[in-house]
Amino acid sequence: MSETTHKPTQAIHWFEIPVRDMDRAQRFYETLFHRPLRREAMGPETTLAVFEYEPGTSVGGCLYAGSKAPAPTTEGTVVYLSAEPSLNVVLARLPEAGGKLLVPRTELPEGMGAFAHIEDSEGNRVGLHSLK
Repeated sequence: MSETTHKPTQAIHWFEIPVRDMDRAQRFYETLFHRPLRREAMGPETTLAVFEYEPGTSVGGCLYAGSKAPAPTTEGTVVYLSAEPSLNVVLARLPEAGGKLLVPRTELPEGMGAFAHIEDSEGNRVGLHSLK
């Protein structure tokens, strides 16, 4: 029997951002990005709020609340969320959403856009990236 080799097209397939208060966190991200998240129950102890994505063609992810969710943190791995079409527009919504700017807009080399780091309503460090 031969082994089938599958070469991944993306390094990331799914991400989870741990949250303590799902209602507050979902409100934060929906305000920041001006788009809804889809709430799902994953058993009796876990709730997700899923960011819009196309399974099989783009990276998916969610907010994750439950008894096994790790504590939110500003240390460790940073997930970068798309701030398209404009990083400045998303950053302008940050105070209304209840977040904090940790690293201001930083320009990347020509053609790579810009990024910023924020602290979300739950205490997570999250990166934002946009080509504009």
